Amino acid sequence: MGVIQNVLAVIVVLGLLITFHEYGHFWVARRCGVKVLRFSVGFGKPIWSRVDRHGTEFAIAAIPLGGYVKMLDEREAPVAPEELGQAFNRKNAWQRIAIVVAGPLANFLLAIVAYWLLFVVGITTVAPVVGSVTPESPADKGGLQPGQEIVAVQGETVHSWDDINLKLVAAIGASGELRVSARNEGASEAREYRLPVDGWLVHQDPPQPLPSLGVTPWRPPYPAVIGQVIDGEAAAQAGLQAGDEVLSVNGKPIENWMQFVELVRANPRETLSLEVTRDGKRLTVDLTPRRNEIDEGVTVGYIGAGAEPVEWPEEYRREIRYGPLAAIGQSLSRTGEMSVLTLDAIRKMFVGLISPSNLSGPITIARVAGESARTGVESFIGFLAYLSISLGILNLLPIPVLDGGHLVYYLIEVVRGKPVSERAQAVGLRIGLALVGGLMVMALYFDLMRL
Repeated sequence: MGVIQNVLAVIVVLGLLITFHEYGHFWVARRCGVKVLRFSVGFGKPIWSRVDRHGTEFAIAAIPLGGYVKMLDEREAPVAPEELGQAFNRKNAWQRIAIVVAGPLANFLLAIVAYWLLFVVGITTVAPVVGSVTPESPADKGGLQPGQEIVAVQGETVHSWDDINLKLVAAIGASGELRVSARNEGASEAREYRLPVDGWLVHQDPPQPLPSLGVTPWRPPYPAVIGQVIDGEAAAQAGLQAGDEVLSVNGKPIENWMQFVELVRANPRETLSLEVTRDGKRLTVDLTPRRNEIDEGVTVGYIGAGAEPVEWPEEYRREIRYGPLAAIGQSLSRTGEMSVLTLDAIRKMFVGLISPSNLSGPITIARVAGESARTGVESFIGFLAYLSISLGILNLLPIPVLDGGHLVYYLIEVVRGKPVSERAQAVGLRIGLALVGGLMVMALYFDLMRL
């Protein structure tokens, strides 16, 4: 069921993103007087199509991993004399620039609308309260204490652990001090703490900001009660059921869920004797965690079970909500922040501060889309907005075959007063295909490694 949900989620996400992107090209092309021959969502043979009164074929194709807008163009096929004025290549450079840029801009617009909707409806989150601080860690050396609520990172206000992680990831490569403001429970004034770092998160794969800082978020006590069991995994094979409370493992009393998880992870392929309660009765269950390799040479035990959810205390819950007008500014700010973060991540990947293994392909997108859909509408819309920004930025990179590559050609044409030669564009096309193809292969490889 999880795989089906992942597939459906990625089809919805990619379908929306591709449709908005291509519609941006389509809408501006029509306004510039260019005849659009086909608007296709997906590649390959159409599985559905219709033709409108302007002669444009709208199609949904079998491979939902992209899309395109095919315009009338003399470079691709002969054009009837009476239609030459509607050919893309006959339009001036500024019109062609507008058509090319419209696709990525449509993705940014989609992200702005998605964030606006989230801010108007309201985002429910939990207060970023420090649960524990690792001795001799940057947080410990800087003076952070358990029980404090973090309110700002690097001078910028934060409302949740997601906000904090974004600010910390943005500081990858920093040396010196990270500025974190926190306040004690019940206090109105915050104090700034300076946490010493050197080459912050450089080459860490994947980056783990909070553990590297030495901070563990506060969480309500989780009793060792099983909330869900995955069919076919060790927990199900042992006969464990949702609602079972684990009292002891090999005679050792279990006080909370994390203690149980640590014992499971530390004993792959070792049979554990569990004492559990079910419907008021005590049972003994033999459980053998399967071996799961999470990194090269690092294995842990895995049983395929999750904890029963617990309610967060009301004083730790936060709701971020704005009025319709105020939400416009917030959505623009969030879109700009995520765009800068994405560009900075690309730059740091090129200079070696971030590992290329952080690249993600269709498998990871499907998994994250499915997880966000299961988590709730808020997470799904947030993921959609972020992916839309990423698609917009990716398409604006100055690589031939992408929108950004065409944009470079047309800007050169504006400066020179004449188009870039067909030969130069052909060479650029081959280079662009090689680069994009290489990136796709790398992303797919890292996707498979994550599996």
